[in-house]
Amino acid sequence: MKEQCKKLSIIYATETGNASDAAEHIARHAERRSCPLNLLSIHQYDPSLLSFEEAVIFVVSTTGQGDTPDSMKIFWKFLLQRNLTTSWLKGVHYAVFGLGDSSYPKYNFVAKKLDKRLMDLGGTPIVERGLGDDQHPSGYEGSLDPWMSSLWRMLYMIKPEFFPNGPDVLILDTVLIDQPKVQIIYHNIDSVESHFSTASDLTRLEIQVGSARSLHPGKSSPDRSRPDCFLKMVKNLPLTRSNHGKDVRHFEFEFVSDAIEYDVGDVLDILPGQDVAAVDAFIRRCNLDPDSFITVKPRELDDCSALGSRVPVKLRTFVELTMDVASASPRRSLRSLAECLGHGTSIFLLQYVMSFFATAEHERERLNYFASPEGRDDLYQYNQKERRTVLEVLEDFPSVEMPFQWLVQLVPPLKTRAFSISSSQSSHHNQVHLTVNVVSWTTPYKRKKKGLCSSWLAALDPEDANFVPAWFHKGSLPKPPPSLPLILVGPGTGCAPFRGFVEERALQSETTSTAPIMFFFGCQNVDGDFLYQDLWLSHAQNNGVLSEAKGGGFYVAFSRDQTQKVYVQHKMKEQSQRIWNLLAEGAAVYIAGSSTKMPTDVTSAFEEIVSKENEVSSDVAVRWIRALERSGKYHIEAWS
Repeated sequence: MKEQCKKLSIIYATETGNASDAAEHIARHAERRSCPLNLLSIHQYDPSLLSFEEAVIFVVSTTGQGDTPDSMKIFWKFLLQRNLTTSWLKGVHYAVFGLGDSSYPKYNFVAKKLDKRLMDLGGTPIVERGLGDDQHPSGYEGSLDPWMSSLWRMLYMIKPEFFPNGPDVLILDTVLIDQPKVQIIYHNIDSVESHFSTASDLTRLEIQVGSARSLHPGKSSPDRSRPDCFLKMVKNLPLTRSNHGKDVRHFEFEFVSDAIEYDVGDVLDILPGQDVAAVDAFIRRCNLDPDSFITVKPRELDDCSALGSRVPVKLRTFVELTMDVASASPRRSLRSLAECLGHGTSIFLLQYVMSFFATAEHERERLNYFASPEGRDDLYQYNQKERRTVLEVLEDFPSVEMPFQWLVQLVPPLKTRAFSISSSQSSHHNQVHLTVNVVSWTTPYKRKKKGLCSSWLAALDPEDANFVPAWFHKGSLPKPPPSLPLILVGPGTGCAPFRGFVEERALQSETTSTAPIMFFFGCQNVDGDFLYQDLWLSHAQNNGVLSEAKGGGFYVAFSRDQTQKVYVQHKMKEQSQRIWNLLAEGAAVYIAGSSTKMPTDVTSAFEEIVSKENEVSSDVAVRWIRALERSGKYHIEAWS
């Protein structure tokens, strides 16, 4: 067993792909130092082997409010077994790097608790844990690159055999430029068509989506490649006034494949469609054959045991379903080559790679300048500030001709987008509803940009045939029993999950006694963006589930309808005593919305209310709210 572990193991736990990107970044730097390694997702790793490792690096993300990624749950459950002793990991050297967002209260919570648990089990840290912050101007790379410098130095002192030439002797760029991470295999068209000859349109689409996404090297988990179901949009309704400045939509979908059971508070992941013209432009720009059939095979660096048998897909289908060519900035995900070439941050990744394939001298000079320390500020302005896409960057450098295998591993993977479900399945049996802000903005150079998924959904016509690939999973807001009093705070589209909560509680109240709900909603104007106004007001009257007569209440903060701005926390303080009365009766708190200042401001308001109404110090009030959280009665679902 020990013979199998005489490699550096790099294990990642990812939810959206960032942790796998970071792990790949570390692996490339290790490979460039001739370090033998294993790189794999934590769901593929047997935790019982951990005690046999000589050195292992964990790269883990924190999701929601301090939650472990789904792929890590089995591994974490194993680590918490009581029969594991404090010497179980004696002799095992480990390092932990976490990916988190400091705007969330439980910043990098998963990395912190993993580090502590490994140490409690007798593991020896190679270096102090690293904490990547999404709020840093350079993202998590701002912490990852200096952390890696310490990692290689300390690991060499512990395991010099991992670095036969020392930690600073690097394989030449010109050697690794011929070693892309993936291989593209082309297939005979006739043999491939037989896979689809008898399949229905929906089955064909399911096979295509599952096969294409399982082939892409940026996938997070093979078992999530095939959609849980397909949905058809049946309603696309604006919720905001047309000249308000925001475009918030109410979408209703019906199941066109088998219906999936979901609870209020659950989350729906959607794979967005890409603009047909943009996909065609990318294929033309890269001189690709859109009708060829391909599979993608990892080279030796990756664990191929889970690859199995994959159905070949059309190259155009592969690009359309897996490669984000006209939405994502190359900054974050285009990392593989520059990392193996020893260039620390992915800010200049694509440009550096392109410099190897540019034939025009002036383009090569500009790309090399962007990839140099002197050019980083200009590249930051060009790339990140302007949010240039891969297609835009390639079009700016027309002499660059990159092999498709490099494009596959460098173009950001097309990721699903997560939305809080805004319906109760008890009220809408064969449907699921979403409340979505259609994202758009203007760059510093006045270029109009828009969010891929929200704008794609907004453009769908319910009268047309449309199949939307979708996945369901639990969010941060557990379904409450009807007997539990609720205090809900959901400004803006944060009201989305609470629409489902209110619908379900109203249905339950028809047959049983239900506890009251206080709901605090916030928007800018009563006439502009009072989302679901009629719904809330109908339940706040005539002894409805939001009525004060039933012990609850509905309160709205219109931030722009008066000189002084009013937010949900101000309305909460106005209802201080009623909030405390519900808390004293055992109410649960649910908060949803923007992750900027809102969750912190709302939590501070709760602490002030507890301090005032319970006549205790602010420190005691803070501990009171923390105890409420530990008891499972204080939940936050926030998004950026």
